[in-house]
Amino acid sequence: MLTGHGRYAYRGIHDRADYRWPGGRRLAVYVGLNLEHFAFGEGLGAELAPGGPPPDVLNYAWRDYGNRVGAWRMLDMFEALDMPLSVLANSAMYDLAPELMAAFRARGDEIVGHGRTNSERQSDLDRVAEARLIAEATDVLSKAEGVAPRGWLSPWIAESPHTPDLLVEAGYGYTLNWCMDDQPVWMTTSGGPLLSIPYPQEVNDIPSIVARKDSASTFADMIIGTFDEMLEQSRHQSLVMGIALHPYIVGQPYRLRELRRAMTHIAARRSAIWLCRSGDIHDYCRSEIPDLIA
Repeated sequence: MLTGHGRYAYRGIHDRADYRWPGGRRLAVYVGLNLEHFAFGEGLGAELAPGGPPPDVLNYAWRDYGNRVGAWRMLDMFEALDMPLSVLANSAMYDLAPELMAAFRARGDEIVGHGRTNSERQSDLDRVAEARLIAEATDVLSKAEGVAPRGWLSPWIAESPHTPDLLVEAGYGYTLNWCMDDQPVWMTTSGGPLLSIPYPQEVNDIPSIVARKDSASTFADMIIGTFDEMLEQSRHQSLVMGIALHPYIVGQPYRLRELRRAMTHIAARRSAIWLCRSGDIHDYCRSEIPDLIA
């Protein structure tokens, strides 16, 4: 018999209770904007080109462009489109760029826990060290924002066998780590249910642009195609569409231009969808329809 995770049971997409999002909408759409800080000369990090010997200034500086320029350009774009964001923030961002974090706070965007830095994976740690990582990141976000984060995305989507249990112990209500569904799913943990909210690994600029080398226009078309198809599918069933973005990738000028095309397409159809933050989905599921979630 195959080893299993024991976090949720199989249930096909057609075997679900029916429910609607606020306002009777069927498609919830949220944008997850990853704000990440990396160690200089060590640790993990996405690469624009194969890196040389440490300190690999080329790739470090490329990633840092996202925090110095790309994120600000993206903030301007989302402000102009009046679109809310879920900001998936490394706690190290508060030391690096507190004014950037303050700018998203001023918009009313949600801040989601995203580890300490993307230079490390929590799956490499033992249970005690992983719990410490979650606690340290949570404490920084809570003090800075005045409220504890409700959701968590692990750096590099890396989990240990204990991660869901540790998140509930730390007070988290939802995770974005699992991409197995188009609807929220309750996960079983030792401390009670944890909501899994769909987070994309297809409509995500790292797998698309960094891994598969898709063009800026291809990624924009991917967003539009996914949105149009899911809007049609949602006529009969409420769904969640997430869009995962990184400023050092899509904050580059030529990619930003194509991203704006895709985001404008979605924003123009806001009356037909629930344009929200991932935390809004969590709150609605937990308070209004907990028994209808698979």
